[in-house]
Amino acid sequence: MTLFNTGAPDADTDDLVKDSSDSNFMADVVEPSKSVPVLVDFWAPWCGPCRQLGPMIEHVVRQSEGAVRLVKINIDENPGIAQQLRVQSIPAVFAFKDGQPVDGFMGALPESQIKDFIQRISGKGPSEAELKAIVERGMTGLESGDLGGAAQDFASVLQLDPGHPSALAGLARVWLKSGDIEKATQILGQVPDDRAGDPAVEAARTALELATTAPADDAVTAALRQAVKATPTDLQARFDLAEALLASGDHAGAADQLLAITALDREWNEQAARTLLLKIFEAAGPMSEVARDGRRRLSSILFA
Repeated sequence: MTLFNTGAPDADTDDLVKDSSDSNFMADVVEPSKSVPVLVDFWAPWCGPCRQLGPMIEHVVRQSEGAVRLVKINIDENPGIAQQLRVQSIPAVFAFKDGQPVDGFMGALPESQIKDFIQRISGKGPSEAELKAIVERGMTGLESGDLGGAAQDFASVLQLDPGHPSALAGLARVWLKSGDIEKATQILGQVPDDRAGDPAVEAARTALELATTAPADDAVTAALRQAVKATPTDLQARFDLAEALLASGDHAGAADQLLAITALDREWNEQAARTLLLKIFEAAGPMSEVARDGRRRLSSILFA
């Protein structure tokens, strides 16, 4: 289901966006919110992020075709309500339903996240396909290093479906990349039992398992590097080096060693190198450079 009309707005959509004041707050916000959610945008003319957010949120509200309304309040001229709501920075957006503030955000969010917010507030959430697209966007942000944006994407899905396995797995990965293993463990613990077998959850658990492996001593790693350099065909030394690199977080380096083992002997130690390699791909995530490049190289070895 798509909430937003991407075509030109009707003439009466300007009724969905209006300026208001402290004195008209009851009439413009509280009373109308009893029938339709009302967003209140607290802004000021001198605020740069406000000038970014304003046109975007107005555009998205008009596209929503009456699912929500927008009321804009200049806090320089009308500071009263903002003070009551303890607004400490702007832009600040509050969503009102049934006369009460129920949600909100601060700062100039991207248009895509404003749409997600409005869908959540209006109760006209996206389809499963649209939820999947939001999760995929979050994973892309995660791989590019935008942990904040990724976390917001995963959280927006969890607002609509608290047990969504891919969103929980993605959020756990955000905490893993932030170095908070305990928080990642807690997030994965929220996955419902009947969704625990989801591939995204299993991959996140693998990533957590690898992240909790005790790192090897630097001297040990250096000795293993020297052993591999001296005898490149010493597959056990290569495998031990791969495990040491993996424990230190060097997934790419570990993959290089495991690929080298596979190229020399595909069946070595009951395919131990290939098994660990696939585990690394799973932990890194399908969109990661390690997984994409590694799978390509592995295919070249296996089908040469």
